[in-house]
Amino acid sequence: MSRKYEPGPVTAKHACMTALRDASLSALVALGLFAPLVGLVTTSGEHGLILELRPIATAVVVGLVFLGRLIVLSRRGRSRAAAAPAKPPLAEKVSKAGKYLTPLLLVAAVALPFTGSRYYIDLGTLVLTYIMLGWGLNIVVGLAGLLDLGYVAFYAVGAYSFALLATNFGLGFWTCLPLAGIFAAFAGVMLGFPVLRLRGDYLAIVTLAFGEIIRIVLINWVSLTSGPNGITGIPRPTLFGLTFSMDGGPGTIAGFFNVEPAVIQRIIFLYYLILGLALLTNWVSLRLRQIPLGRAWEALREDEVACRSLGINVRNTKLTAFGIGAMFGGFAGAFFATRQAFISPESFTFIESATVLAIVVLGGLGSQLGVALAAIVMVGGLETLRDFLSFLGDQMDSPLFSGIASELPLYRMLIFGLALVVMMVLRPRGLVSGRTPSVALHKVKDIAPGMVAQGRG
Repeated sequence: MSRKYEPGPVTAKHACMTALRDASLSALVALGLFAPLVGLVTTSGEHGLILELRPIATAVVVGLVFLGRLIVLSRRGRSRAAAAPAKPPLAEKVSKAGKYLTPLLLVAAVALPFTGSRYYIDLGTLVLTYIMLGWGLNIVVGLAGLLDLGYVAFYAVGAYSFALLATNFGLGFWTCLPLAGIFAAFAGVMLGFPVLRLRGDYLAIVTLAFGEIIRIVLINWVSLTSGPNGITGIPRPTLFGLTFSMDGGPGTIAGFFNVEPAVIQRIIFLYYLILGLALLTNWVSLRLRQIPLGRAWEALREDEVACRSLGINVRNTKLTAFGIGAMFGGFAGAFFATRQAFISPESFTFIESATVLAIVVLGGLGSQLGVALAAIVMVGGLETLRDFLSFLGDQMDSPLFSGIASELPLYRMLIFGLALVVMMVLRPRGLVSGRTPSVALHKVKDIAPGMVAQGRG
C-alpha cells in the first residue's frame, strides 16, 4: 500500500536554505557593484588625492540587498491561490482617496507661499517644475505608450528658444513662452518622424540618442548658444508690464503698489507662475483624454496592430503625442530659463530625463495624481530628508547626521534606482495602478490593475 507523501520539515528547511543561498548570491553581487561606488571615496590630502575606505557604508548597502532579497523570496513563496484579498486593492483605495487628496494638495500648493519661508517656496517651485515635466512626459509614455528617454531635449529646446529670443530680440516672457512651446513641439514632431516604425527598446535607444544629440549641438554650436559658457542675462518675467526690480521706482511692482521692494516678491510670483503652468498642463491633459485623440492614444498604447485595424491613423496619433508632450516640456524649459536667468548644456543631461521618467513610472503610467505624488516624494521628500538630517546634526551636535546630509545628494540617483527596484517588486504598475475609463455608458468604474496588466484596460 503506497503511502501519500506529505511535505515535512525537510522541505521547509530546503526552501529556507535555497532562499538564504539566493540572498547570499545577491549580496555578493551587490558587494562587487557597490564596493567601488560606495566603499571608496577620494579626499584631498597634503600630497594630492587620498583614497579612503568606507566599509560600514558598504556593509549597510550589502545588508539591505540581502534582506530585500529575502523579503522578495518570502513574498514569492506564498500561495497565490490563498492570497486573494477580501479587501479592496491599494489602487482602488488610492483612487477613492484621490477625490479628497487632490483638493487638499491644491489648497496646500496655493497656501505654501504664506509660510514666508524662501526655502520651502524654492523647494515647491522645483517640485512643481518636475510635476509639470512628469505630466508632459505622461502624455507620451503613459497615454500613448511611447517610451521616451530623451525628454530633456524638449526641455532644453524650450529653455534655449526663450533665452535666444529674449536676449537677441528683446522679447518679453509672455511673448516668448508660446514660441518656446511651438519650437519644442516642432522638435518633438521632428523626433517622431524617424521613429514611426520603432517600438519598445529600439524606440528608447533612438530617443536617448536624440537627447544626447541636442546636448552636443548646444555645446558645439558656440556662435549661437555660447557653448559650454551658456547664456546669461536672461530677463525675468513681468506682471502686466511691471517688473520686480529692487529700485522700487515707476514701472515696478513695489512702486505701483507702494510697498517696500523685496526679493521674496519675485520668488512668490515665480512660484505661482509655475503653479499656473502645471495646472494648465493637467487641465489640457485631462481634456485631451476625453476627446477622440486621447482615446486613440490609449488604443495605441494597448495594441498598435488593433489600433491600425480600427482605422486609426497611427502616424498622426504618434506625432501628436510627441508634439504635445514636447510642447509642455518647452513651457517648463522657458520657465526654468527665466527663473535661473542663466542656462548651459550642463543643465540638460540624461539624468534629468531619467528622473522625470522615474517619476512617471513610480506614480503610475497614465495617472495624473500618481505623477504628482511621485514628484513630491522623489524630489521634495529627498530635499526634506536632507534638511531634517542637517537640523538633527545641528541640534545634537552630531557629525554623523551632518555628514549623511552633506553626502545625500551624491547618492540621489542610487536612491532613485533603489526606489524603482522596490516599486517594481511591490507595485509593478506604479503607485496608482488603476485606471479610470475616458468614456463610460453608465456609471464610471475604475479598471482593476489586473485588467490593465493584461492589456484589456
